Amino acid sequence: MSENENELVYVPLGGVGEIGMNMGLYGYGPGRNKQWIMVDCGVTFGHASETPGVDLILPNITFALGLKENLLALILTHAHEDHYGAVLDLWPQLKVPLVATPFTANLLTAKAAGERHGPQVPVQVVQQGGKVAFGPFSVEFVPVAHSIPEANALAIRTPAGLVVHTGDWKIDPQSSTAGTTDEAKFRALGDEGVIAVIGDSTNATREGFSPSETEVASNIAELIRSAPARVAVTTFASHIPRLRTVAEAAFETGREVVVVGRAMERTVAVARETGWLDGIGEFRSPDVFGYLPPEKALLLLTGSQGEPRAALARIASGDHPEISLSKRDRVIFSSRTIPGNEREVGRIINSLIDREIEVVTDNDHLVHVSGHPRRGEMAQLYSWLRPAAVVPVHGEALHLNAHEQLARSLGIENIGRVRNGQVLKLFPGKPEIVGKVPSGRVFKDGNLLLSSEEPVRERKRLAFAGMVSVALAVDARGDLVGDPEVDLSGLPDVDADKEKMADIVYDAVLDVVESLPKARRRDRDSVADAVRRAVRAEVNAAWGKKPFCHVLVIGV
Repeated sequence: MSENENELVYVPLGGVGEIGMNMGLYGYGPGRNKQWIMVDCGVTFGHASETPGVDLILPNITFALGLKENLLALILTHAHEDHYGAVLDLWPQLKVPLVATPFTANLLTAKAAGERHGPQVPVQVVQQGGKVAFGPFSVEFVPVAHSIPEANALAIRTPAGLVVHTGDWKIDPQSSTAGTTDEAKFRALGDEGVIAVIGDSTNATREGFSPSETEVASNIAELIRSAPARVAVTTFASHIPRLRTVAEAAFETGREVVVVGRAMERTVAVARETGWLDGIGEFRSPDVFGYLPPEKALLLLTGSQGEPRAALARIASGDHPEISLSKRDRVIFSSRTIPGNEREVGRIINSLIDREIEVVTDNDHLVHVSGHPRRGEMAQLYSWLRPAAVVPVHGEALHLNAHEQLARSLGIENIGRVRNGQVLKLFPGKPEIVGKVPSGRVFKDGNLLLSSEEPVRERKRLAFAGMVSVALAVDARGDLVGDPEVDLSGLPDVDADKEKMADIVYDAVLDVVESLPKARRRDRDSVADAVRRAVRAEVNAAWGKKPFCHVLVIGV
């Protein structure tokens, strides 16, 4: 292809081959002179066993930063953390126009206000169904049903043709609380001609159609009506349709709704500001909970994924300052456990059951439905759009492959297989990989963003085999001055023969130093390296594991 020939490309920096951390770039123009827009800016969540000490993981935006003035805008499809959760950390580096619908914009502003030194991010607000234009891109916000207000697909028009970026969506014609997927608009887009769909793959392995939010509402209402005492419902804080469902059922049965958890309080406030809780009575604060009769109390709270600092975890452990539950109370998990969180969620459920509190999950009743399409819904969308090509995104390899197979079964032969960091050409011709850009992960570690994984890898090693610290002093002649100091963290006290591990380390240090020639003893780096190797070898012989070893050699 000529360097002067215009082309349209798609470059995912996150969310392809994984669940979460969604970020994609569209570029149009010739060669290296393309202009670009970014769609979504999400996070994924760390896990104690894989990324100890790290709560959030963000996409590496080195490539996007290199585009400079050619990056024209960041457009958000909706306000779930895996689509907008990295904005406050990454936008100050990007500083491009940010576009979102009112609910997403207000939630972002509220989130920034709740963070210490949260940045002020100017947002260009556009209504659902509205359009924005940046350079060669005209972007239309197309309403879709999902588990949060104002979810959108994006109709991205370029001189190369029309691309539909589905975002997160489903079809739920029975319920208006979850939003409505605009069938007429999608049919019109199909008539216009779609060169490619960049599509959600989350539930591509599941047959049929997702149950309706209306069915969930009916089941939750019955569980609230039949509860003999207090009811607590935990769900995703951003799931305003579900919060509305629960609140309506609570008020119908004469219960007061108490909202617990900062994230829940924030989203409720924004939902009221933007009209998504119109007609719903006022909620109560946690300080009134203890004064309500059990049959008049309903809790809406965070912690459905087992988060240790969330309200539910503290209540389950009896550690919440204002809220307590007891025998005969009912806790409803109106959520799906995200893979990787099973142990934490199980721990909370077991704690509640041990206290004779009834627990209801989606294994027992239909108290949750996904906000993503199953195969029947995907086939329906493709019958409306009739795309020339499909690019599966938003899923792990299993989901992407199932999406591809479904598309092929529908007669769509042009499939764009892509992974994070690959450049997928959409036009001209069929989808194909034409390059690769820097990608990867950035770890939010406390208040810092770390582009290197080494601190996380070291923590994993420390968690597995502990650490030995050795300090010793060597004079100018290469002789030890005083006794070495040894400190062990995370190691067993004794080995299988009951010999103290500290003594094993101490003897190893003395033996290796005494075995070194005088000339090498005067080289502090050489001494440190020899001690480190000897300590790890001796501990491994005694224990079967090699600890992290830090050696400080002081010259005197």
